[in-house]
Amino acid sequence: MPLDLLMFAALIGFILLGYPVAFTIAGVATLFALLGWYLDVFSINLMGALGQRFFGIMTNPVLTAIPLFVLMGVVLEKSRIAEDMLETMGRLFGTMRGGLGVSVMLVGALLAASTGIVGATVVAMGLIALPAMLRSGYNPRLAAGSVATAGTLGQIIPPSTLLIILAEVMSSAFQQAQYAQGRFTVETISVGQTFAAALMPGLLLVGIYIVYILARAWLVPADAPAMQRPDKAVRRSEVLGAILPPVLLIVAVLGAILGGIASPNEAASVGAVGAILLAGYRQGAPRWLMVGGAAAFGALAVAARVMPVRLQRSDAGTVEFTLGAGYGALALFGIAAVIVALSAMTQRRLMIPALRQTVIVTSMIFATILMASFFSLVFVGLGGEHRIAAILEALPGGATGALIFAMIFIFLLGFFLDFVEISVILLPLLIPPLILMGHDPIWLAVLIAVNLQTSFLTPPFGFSLFYLRGAVPKEVTTGMIYRGVIPFVVLQALAILIIWLAPPIATWLPRALY
Repeated sequence: MPLDLLMFAALIGFILLGYPVAFTIAGVATLFALLGWYLDVFSINLMGALGQRFFGIMTNPVLTAIPLFVLMGVVLEKSRIAEDMLETMGRLFGTMRGGLGVSVMLVGALLAASTGIVGATVVAMGLIALPAMLRSGYNPRLAAGSVATAGTLGQIIPPSTLLIILAEVMSSAFQQAQYAQGRFTVETISVGQTFAAALMPGLLLVGIYIVYILARAWLVPADAPAMQRPDKAVRRSEVLGAILPPVLLIVAVLGAILGGIASPNEAASVGAVGAILLAGYRQGAPRWLMVGGAAAFGALAVAARVMPVRLQRSDAGTVEFTLGAGYGALALFGIAAVIVALSAMTQRRLMIPALRQTVIVTSMIFATILMASFFSLVFVGLGGEHRIAAILEALPGGATGALIFAMIFIFLLGFFLDFVEISVILLPLLIPPLILMGHDPIWLAVLIAVNLQTSFLTPPFGFSLFYLRGAVPKEVTTGMIYRGVIPFVVLQALAILIIWLAPPIATWLPRALY
């Protein structure tokens, strides 16, 4: 077997043995770099580019948004927002057949857009929603499959870590493909375009899941019975109080990115600060101060956009200095609110665990990305890039056949590898040839994103299955969870087919906005 293909096979084998992923990637890359050097098929001088590659990743303005989005999600997860939304939506829809399942999907979509962290969402809903569904008589397989699937929506509904990484990978691959075509005035793909492209497909997935649950409840009423009518009706104020704050935060973050008002880093900062204020609101900080702080920051953002002030200019006059003082007062008021919110979270012992989890998740992601860059450098040096391009070009069916092969290959790898590993190791090698064959990069990104989402649900190593296994009651077995997610994996394949046959679902919104 050629050394490059043997290298890829060795990586999968060592990961299946259970070694930490980042160390496994680095170890395999080092081993095959030395082996290739010994066999005189790899130039060890390529290792001189490693430091520059690492520096480029650590200073990448797109990837630096990841820690802030992770912090936003962790803070919201620890401030009991999921519990409030699930309880309220369950009382609102639970009295109809399949209503609890619909509630789980809707709350999963909202949490996906506000937290984007699969593990936190799955565990929260596994602890709160799953027992309620079982008490209402739901089929355990349907209940477990619904909760595990709703938790994975955080990977396709923006903002999500997967889409940020995918945007960077697709942009690099798109530029590489354009250079290969001899174009030196190249176009790029932004995070905003990727978010816009994934929004409609994400909502399509939610709709497909809801239709399936309602259809199953209608065809097999015993699988998804209605809850008993609650003693107290759900008041409109309760619904608004549980749903409106996270929705406003979602609109602020996504609106800033999609509208071109803020970069991903700036929007992520807005999300993190908004999450802290929202957590402070729920953890005993003065509510007038939290609301006022959020309003002050919002007013400051709008005012600075409409009437920017440049106090360093020589022609700055009374109006400019008055506006500057007003902007400064708004900023100070907002900062005071954030400090009080942080104090309230610290007193409730939420801030340190939130920061610790943020550092752990961020470190895991960046360690994998850095080591994958090392692996990619060695793999390309061994000729793997050209071999993959030759394999794709030799497949029957031309561009369509190559894409079908790539999607099946990604799907199968999802049984064994995490989405980060697939995104940063495999996709930089697969995507440039596919783009050169004529596939739209935005449409391609969405197809791959939905495909990668299934890696969280496919046994034996689907992360959502592991998260849920640790949170479910004892009467729900691992076999029930595995069988419960199979229909939803089929539904995701159906969604991929729909997006394949109707590309405007993915391409219309980014073209309209950009």
